[in-house]
Amino acid sequence: MTDSPPIVMVFAATDPTGGAGLQADIMTLASMGCHPVSVVTAITIQDTTGVDGVQPVDGEWVADQARCILEDMPVAAFKVGVLGSLEAIAAVAEVVSDYPEIPLILDPVLASGRGDELASEEMLAAIRELLIPQTTIVTPNSIEARRLAADDSDDSDNPDLAECARRILDSGCEYVLITGTHEHTGDVTNTLYNSDGVVRSDSWPRLPGSFHGSGCTLASALAATIANGVDMQEAVRDAQEYTWQSLKLAFRPGMGQHIPDRLFWAREDETSGTPEGDGEPQA
Repeated sequence: MTDSPPIVMVFAATDPTGGAGLQADIMTLASMGCHPVSVVTAITIQDTTGVDGVQPVDGEWVADQARCILEDMPVAAFKVGVLGSLEAIAAVAEVVSDYPEIPLILDPVLASGRGDELASEEMLAAIRELLIPQTTIVTPNSIEARRLAADDSDDSDNPDLAECARRILDSGCEYVLITGTHEHTGDVTNTLYNSDGVVRSDSWPRLPGSFHGSGCTLASALAATIANGVDMQEAVRDAQEYTWQSLKLAFRPGMGQHIPDRLFWAREDETSGTPEGDGEPQA
């Protein structure tokens, strides 16, 4: 018997296109040398243009799926994506609270690429209160970061991204990686924060087109690198590089968004010329 690869437990909704959600997580984790185990939180009806329906899984079933595996296998990291309901959020929060030593990577998917809502305000509040305090690193895009950090009592509240990161960190997580995919900038700049401020910032050429599952890919790649024992700064760097390469070679099988090629390294024509981030921590 050979040693098991690192096992990562994914809590996520299904995506029948394979572009995002649970299927994207599984492909990314396997591609990066981990063994994914999955907990289905919701079933979706969607294609590459958007989400047409979400059927949440009963909260007890969510918890039972996870506990059955956790009592059988050693899990090196948790990755959390779309949860689908308040009950599922509460169930996941209760399960992971029993394993505080296991790193938790939270991708707060609040809407589809088309803008279809995937989390109500009540669910957003539950994520803030129940999950973020248990999280090692949260990976929102700039839109998600602003929603997570919003002061609901102040309609004029418009924090910049550094302030958003500070507020999210104040909720109890260790790190926040805010991605710049939705900002109107020439390059995409992703910034890692902790309680001391900016830890590192990396810029990547903005690729043409729209991508289905880019956030899932990044968060799962980060879960894989952390599960493999890589320290946070290097894990963030490696996860970004993997994601950028998968987006660079994305394909468009349908009428909507491009799907990242998460097995790009297995193709005959290998790519080169990966852009460099700054590579150094910033104060």
